[in-house]
Amino acid sequence: MNDSSAREAEHRQSTTTDAATRRNSGMRQDVDGVETLKEDGLRTPPSDSDDRDEPEHQALAKTKTAQSIAETLPWYRELLFVALVCLAQLYTQAGLGQVLSIIHIIAEDFDLPESQLPWFLAGYSLTVGTFILFSGRLGDMFGYKTLYIIGMAWFSIWSLVCGLSVYSSHVLFVFGRVLQGIGPALVLPNGLALLGAAYEPGLKKSMAFAAFAATAPAGSVIAAAFSGAFALAWWPWTFWCFSVVLALTTVLAYFVIPPVPSSHKENRPSTWRGKLLHLDLPGALTGIAGLVLFNFAWNQAPLVGWDMPYVYVTLILGLIFVGAFFWIEIKHSPEPLVPFHALTSDVSFVLGAVACGWGCFGIWVWYTWEFLLQLRARSPLEATANFVPVVVSGAIAAAVVGSLLHRIGPPIIMTAALVAFTVGTVLVATCPIEQTYWAQTFVSFIITPWGMDMSFPAATLILSNAVSREHQGIAASLVNTVVNYSIALSLGIAGTIELNLNNGGTTQADKLKGYRAALYFAIGLAVLGIVVCIAFLIKSRKSAKRPQDDEKA
Repeated sequence: MNDSSAREAEHRQSTTTDAATRRNSGMRQDVDGVETLKEDGLRTPPSDSDDRDEPEHQALAKTKTAQSIAETLPWYRELLFVALVCLAQLYTQAGLGQVLSIIHIIAEDFDLPESQLPWFLAGYSLTVGTFILFSGRLGDMFGYKTLYIIGMAWFSIWSLVCGLSVYSSHVLFVFGRVLQGIGPALVLPNGLALLGAAYEPGLKKSMAFAAFAATAPAGSVIAAAFSGAFALAWWPWTFWCFSVVLALTTVLAYFVIPPVPSSHKENRPSTWRGKLLHLDLPGALTGIAGLVLFNFAWNQAPLVGWDMPYVYVTLILGLIFVGAFFWIEIKHSPEPLVPFHALTSDVSFVLGAVACGWGCFGIWVWYTWEFLLQLRARSPLEATANFVPVVVSGAIAAAVVGSLLHRIGPPIIMTAALVAFTVGTVLVATCPIEQTYWAQTFVSFIITPWGMDMSFPAATLILSNAVSREHQGIAASLVNTVVNYSIALSLGIAGTIELNLNNGGTTQADKLKGYRAALYFAIGLAVLGIVVCIAFLIKSRKSAKRPQDDEKA
């Protein structure tokens, strides 16, 4: 017994010694491996900002897992982070609203005819819509936080220039508005990508996207109110103060926004050739050129007529460049700007519905403002006060939609959104001039925000959940491109319809006739969107039933 116990104790000691030796050897191997990684520059790569604190290190480490990066932040910083991202949408819509209420005051200062006024809005939406797609790729390449900060700074600079144009001419103002739109084009998709990368699918992500959408009507109305107030003194102040606010937001974003997965250097090409291939410059140049030229033709035609040679020449060139873009992306680009292989029929349905809905919205918002300012003779502040229900209804819609998205699904939400766009536009299109505000106009302002706040988060969630985390910028870019480009393009088409049917617009009755013709076109767009949504809904139901039928079989 004693010999057996001794042999057993000796065996246990030998086993323990061997295990310790193996552990020490493994530890040495791990240390050597870490040193090798450090020597090869393959350590955990830094984010957009190298001077990170410890929570940010932990956040970056956890993005390698399925845990939400937002869960690693203190609650107050998470709220600030979401608020800053939502400001991207609010400021973008503020860029639209700040000219809507005072557009005739600006035109009077520059001595411009009414026919040139749509460019003040369309020029801004044009660059927002065309540059968004490429800015998403820039965000995937250089970091969403970096592009967000650059976009805010750019937005601030050109807002300042718009105000300074009062000392020059309307040419500088339009030029400033066009370049001003590049700022939100950089900020919007990368802000959305920050949300997409920071949250896992679920209630929190749905609520974050709904909050993002809710700021759209608020941004437009708040900016219109401030513009109306500043115009009582001098209209350039609205652009100068906006520039200061944007600059302060830029500084705050630098300290608040956490690092995200796209900031990993391991996801970036190391050589300049690799970076150029990743950016897909040929695709970006042809795509941007095609969209700009095509949109320019439609927005310039109402001013000079389609008989001017350069109008239809730019239209044809735009179509050629768009064709070249598709050819490059599908056949030749190693890393296409738009991954068409990932664009399923579901994504196509959603983007088509978004284009119809937001094209309708662009026409609705422009001609509703014109209806109030021109036909009902409201002052800028009075017209802005009329739009206040849009903010309240939008906030309610965002809260409701955020809680419903993950329960009833985006297809039903999208269909309801297009119905809201349709009903809201019908109410304005058929509204008599002398009718009380509390009848059709007020009801339209209650219903239309539901279209905005249902369609945007639904579409964004579909695309965000459909692509990998490192391509969140492209998903966000596609939705924002369609939203903003459809606004600019639909305004050009509606302007052509208006000027061809308003008999010169010399009388109030003729102006009303032109406005209604444009709004009827918007109704047609929204109805087409409903058809697309119903087709998408039917297809989704059939796709959901197919696996169940296979299981039963």
